[in-house]
Amino acid sequence: MTTGTFESNLTAFMLVKTTRAWLGLTPEQRVAAFTTEILPAIKDRVRGVRSRFYDTEFYSARVTDVWVWEAVDHESFQQLVEALRDTPFWEHYFEIVELLVGVENAYAKNNGLEPVATVTV
Repeated sequence: MTTGTFESNLTAFMLVKTTRAWLGLTPEQRVAAFTTEILPAIKDRVRGVRSRFYDTEFYSARVTDVWVWEAVDHESFQQLVEALRDTPFWEHYFEIVELLVGVENAYAKNNGLEPVATVTV
């Protein structure tokens, strides 16, 4: 995890579904599990990533949460996945439903164009 200036070169949408092991914990136990079992592995082994977390269980039965991971390069993202796989996050607390990895506006960058598909109105 980095602080300060951060330029993302790829974004991964990690679609997950909570397991009974996670849901069996109280909210306080979930925070404790995440901060003691998962975050240390990320902080010790990974550089150049940041994340945002979205609850989706209100709208989807297949996916309960979406983690959006931004990474400075592919190696940083690969290190993140390796770190997560070595913790209870991976398949104990969360079932990894799908990983969608992309590069924002790659079509424009690859063709020397201004991005037109990213819109703010």
